[in-house]
Amino acid sequence: MPISGSSSVQAARKVLADRLREMCKDAGLDGKRLAQACGWHPSKVSRISTAKASPSPDDIRAWCRACGREDRANDLIASLRAVEGMWIEWRRMERAGLRRAQEAVLPLFERTRWFRSYSSWLVPGLIQTYGYTEDVLRAVQRRRVEIDDVADAVAVRMERQRVLCEGHRRFAFLIEESVLRNGLGEADTQLEQLERLLTVGSLPTVSLGVVPTRLGRSRMPAEGFWIYDTAQVNVELVSGYLTLTQPSEVRAYADTFTMLADMAVYGARARALIRAAMDSLG
Repeated sequence: MPISGSSSVQAARKVLADRLREMCKDAGLDGKRLAQACGWHPSKVSRISTAKASPSPDDIRAWCRACGREDRANDLIASLRAVEGMWIEWRRMERAGLRRAQEAVLPLFERTRWFRSYSSWLVPGLIQTYGYTEDVLRAVQRRRVEIDDVADAVAVRMERQRVLCEGHRRFAFLIEESVLRNGLGEADTQLEQLERLLTVGSLPTVSLGVVPTRLGRSRMPAEGFWIYDTAQVNVELVSGYLTLTQPSEVRAYADTFTMLADMAVYGARARALIRAAMDSLG
């Protein structure tokens, strides 16, 4: 099973807390003496060392100074920033508008050679049409973003789709059958998007699988996620954007992708499901 955003971040915080606690022990200090050296209440040391509170960069510098290990401060601060970067709320990520949020991920797409994407909600951004993308980002902007730069954000996402045809890349897209009938936008927009799926599915670098809706299914849909090579997973949750780089976490999502891929249909059977969704639009 994939690891949730909260448990993953908490596990990373615990690793940092363990390193700080071990440093204190190696210096021959207990919590009370460390607190005195830092000018803190002992409860603060307890909260940090048990991962109940996250230290600030200044807290880490003071901790290292008290333990006589100022040489380790930069490394530990880097670990802290990595933990903080794992989880970003949408309002923080999109506070400067949707265009910048779209631009921020472009370097990641450009350096990746093996993309795996699973979606239970929407057609993945790399294979969306202009109209579908516009409807998706407009809905996002109305719900949570004050700045209206939807047109610019759509243009950035469309430009990013060039990676489908550049370099030696492979793409594997898995979508739930329900995505084909999600009712987003007008019928013409949906029809155009479904036609786009038929086209994309025929590209030599792309594998497109549809996970059928059926009784007796052994695995429920998961949150949508991207796997970039074997180095990183990004997960889009209702409340924010999660980045995972720990090998065990990446493997957990890769294993889930493999299980879902085994349930999917491809080729003629996938095209039949897409065409059935097109027919339902009248």
